[in-house]
Amino acid sequence: MWTPELAVLRGFATEAERQQWKQEGTSGPESGSFLQLLLEGSYKAILLHSMTQNILNSTMVTEEKIDSYLEKQIMSFLDCSTDLDETERQRLVFLLGVSSLQLFVQSNWTGPPVHSYPQDFLPSLSFQQFSEAKELDTVVLSLLILDGESVYSLTSVPALLLLARIILVNVRHKLTAIQSLPWWTLRYVTIHQQLLEERSPQLFALAENCIDQVMKLENLFVDDSCRYLAIQFHLECAYVFLNYYEYKKAKDQFSIAKDISRLQINLTGALGKRTRFQENYVAQLILDVRREGDAPSWCEFSPAATPQEYLIKNLELNDDTVLNEIKLADCEQFQVPDLCAEELAVILGVCTNFQKSNPVHKLTEEELLAFTSCLLSQPKFWAIQTSALILRTKLERGSTRRVERAMRQTQALADQFEDKTTSVLERLKVFYSCQVPPHWAIQRQLASLLFELGCTSSALQIFEKLEMWEDVVICYERMGHHGKAEEILRQELEKKETPSLYCLLGDVLRDHSFYDKAWELSLHRSARAQRSKALLHLRNREFQECVVCFERSVKINPMQLGVWFSLGCAYLALEDYGGSAKAFQRCVTLEPDNAEAWNNLSTSYIRLKQKVKAFRTLQEALKCNYEHWQIWENYILTSTDVGEFSEAIKAYHRLLDLRDKYKDVQVLKILVRAVVSGITDRSGDVATGLRGKLQELLGRVTSRVTNDGEIWRLYAQVYGDGQSEKPEENEKAFQYLSKAYKCDTQSSCWEKDITSFKEVIQRALGLAHVAIKCSESKSNPQEAVQMLSSVRLHLRGLLSKAKQNFTDVASGEISGELVDDVAAVDTLVQELQDLSNQFRNQY
Repeated sequence: MWTPELAVLRGFATEAERQQWKQEGTSGPESGSFLQLLLEGSYKAILLHSMTQNILNSTMVTEEKIDSYLEKQIMSFLDCSTDLDETERQRLVFLLGVSSLQLFVQSNWTGPPVHSYPQDFLPSLSFQQFSEAKELDTVVLSLLILDGESVYSLTSVPALLLLARIILVNVRHKLTAIQSLPWWTLRYVTIHQQLLEERSPQLFALAENCIDQVMKLENLFVDDSCRYLAIQFHLECAYVFLNYYEYKKAKDQFSIAKDISRLQINLTGALGKRTRFQENYVAQLILDVRREGDAPSWCEFSPAATPQEYLIKNLELNDDTVLNEIKLADCEQFQVPDLCAEELAVILGVCTNFQKSNPVHKLTEEELLAFTSCLLSQPKFWAIQTSALILRTKLERGSTRRVERAMRQTQALADQFEDKTTSVLERLKVFYSCQVPPHWAIQRQLASLLFELGCTSSALQIFEKLEMWEDVVICYERMGHHGKAEEILRQELEKKETPSLYCLLGDVLRDHSFYDKAWELSLHRSARAQRSKALLHLRNREFQECVVCFERSVKINPMQLGVWFSLGCAYLALEDYGGSAKAFQRCVTLEPDNAEAWNNLSTSYIRLKQKVKAFRTLQEALKCNYEHWQIWENYILTSTDVGEFSEAIKAYHRLLDLRDKYKDVQVLKILVRAVVSGITDRSGDVATGLRGKLQELLGRVTSRVTNDGEIWRLYAQVYGDGQSEKPEENEKAFQYLSKAYKCDTQSSCWEKDITSFKEVIQRALGLAHVAIKCSESKSNPQEAVQMLSSVRLHLRGLLSKAKQNFTDVASGEISGELVDDVAAVDTLVQELQDLSNQFRNQY
């Protein structure tokens, strides 16, 4: 490996390395000059260097595309230049590629802005076909479109990224002398992806290839001096995986980085005060960070901290009640050790992973604020400070006491891009190990915060300045200026026709012809055009046409999460459950914590009669959203279908938590039958073992739903329905059957309908038999008499109602349908009377 490669990766050289380079003469005069300028942060100077001009310039007039021309020039320099040896030529091209990428990042991410124009470093011949630089930018932006996804229109100096792409991707096979090249290609992927509207499968495939190549570089992470670089690499990999929905791989990479850093990071509780007037210390959530072993060695290989005056200020809360930060009772106990750049980046990475793998919830927000408080307690590095403050402002925008600070902080974050006090070298320290958004994304966050606070006009001004026309349209719609949205889009189309503008016009006017125009203009490469057209079909419930458009869109770019979800919904509407299952399967592959997608996938499996698969997918859905009662309802039905009775009982309990008066008699009947009859569950275990759990559940159900006789009878069945060998169980069964009888007789019109009346008589007879059985085991004769008398009263009441409602007026006789039932009741009343007399004789 070329010795300076490690210094280029980390962004600085140690004093020992500089001395070594001098002694060994590791670089030629030209590459040495490039290297020095690169490590000083003078990226523009490299692009203006005479050697760069020699590489890129040609005397031949050409009509070919700018990317083809640049690639040909660089290849020609690598293959044919006679002045320099092959290795020196490769080093020069590599350093030129890195400088282009770094200057592009400076122009769009970190600032301070560099007034760099393509004509400063690109050959003059390439400008002859363009009347102005803006035309060249438009052409370059079109060359950066991947997988049909458009690039942000106000990207500054896109020619820099094009040059970096040509060197780090297109001609990388020629740069065999540069071992760290795949790592820089990975960094290019991270940057290019953030310019695109949706995820690019093409970039993800390239990223995976680069990661594999870097992993094979044994001498890159050989000794302890490379420990810090190893942490950076694994963090960068984690963010790539996170961006492409590979959450498990991302988690593994974050864990490796954490293990290398030897940090113990845990959320814990500590006594503290949160408000000014709080008298007692109470438990507060904080982040406990500890380092295993001794303080880290080789600090020279980790970047030096940036002086605080060059970092963005962490603004005070200035609230009359809430303290700026938690005041701990014992500050020493949870003192965070002095952390280096990579260690702070690991904490930020763990925080980001925590945010992605947990649901949006108040508790999650509090946990994330504990992370940001820890990171902001050690303001040392521009990238980490900026990332932590951006996260905190997102979390605070929903709090009435903190939203004002969130507003001021977001404004400060947006303003720092133009501020020239902090050098680009300071800003780029561990930049790729964090997820700092481009400067327009921060300005958009500011505008969206203004929009949420009702300052629509102020938000509109920012969105118009950023040329974020979709947000501009939303602002005009909210202000009630529906015609203005169309007007401004037509004005922009007059300046330049683009597929995205036609798509937005189609959104505003809900007209398919504009999507068709965008599709033709993009030469059938715009995933957005087909996506928008499909969504309009979906809105109009034209599902067949909608499916065709969605399929075209995902064929161009298969990494569109929302499109796969909408496609699945369209297939469900068409009752094509195979298609919906495939679409939702892709959806959950891209985003494993999408509860709605898991739920819909299970619905598809249920319709396909694949109930075991449906059960498993619903389990995944519940991991993602534990509060969604509809998912729990699907889960309870699927559990009973597949014989997971224990899970069905658990699900019923959860539904009672979520919906106070929830009841499903059918499910309870299945569970009671399974337990009483001893049916085996899906695992082969006999359900009788769940009797105790089912009794507990029915106890809870009947405490909420007291007026359903069917549920009381099911409760009695679990206790043997009065036929148990245990007297106490028969006693309970009698109580529950009595309550069931009471519910039956309190319902309306039962005594008028002969069928209902017969059912009530049969239930009353059953209750009487249970009463007789219970009385036999009573030790106290008075209690037995009381029980028998109450049942006898029920039966006499039924006899009188039978005579009153069902006696033939002419003959004076009871209806033939009830003769046998009334006779049985008469006989039982007499039996109860005799039994009561026997017990009275025992007084």
